[in-house]
Amino acid sequence: MKPVPKVFYSQPDGSEVVVDAVAGDSVMQTAVRNGVSGIVGQCGGALSCATCHVFLASGDFPPLGEDEDEMLDCAATEREGNSRLSCQLVLAEGQEVRVTVPEAQL
Repeated sequence: MKPVPKVFYSQPDGSEVVVDAVAGDSVMQTAVRNGVSGIVGQCGGALSCATCHVFLASGDFPPLGEDEDEMLDCAATEREGNSRLSCQLVLAEGQEVRVTVPEAQL
């Protein structure tokens, strides 16, 4: 049996939601599918909004692309050095990812 990815979503109130994910899905898809509070994903992952902004605490992903970098300038919560759009964080088998959900997305 292949190990499933796991995503740890830290909420603004300090609580944490842990979700078993599907390899090949994004951190945003996983959140929306599992009703994780604070990740809207308004554009459905088309990289045309910033409503899936997260602060990446751990996880190995390709660097920020130019389009993602520009979109993060539109995020409702001010971006930080570890800001990412969760639609761009695609999960691999057995990967564990930790993100913090910002206080506002809209």
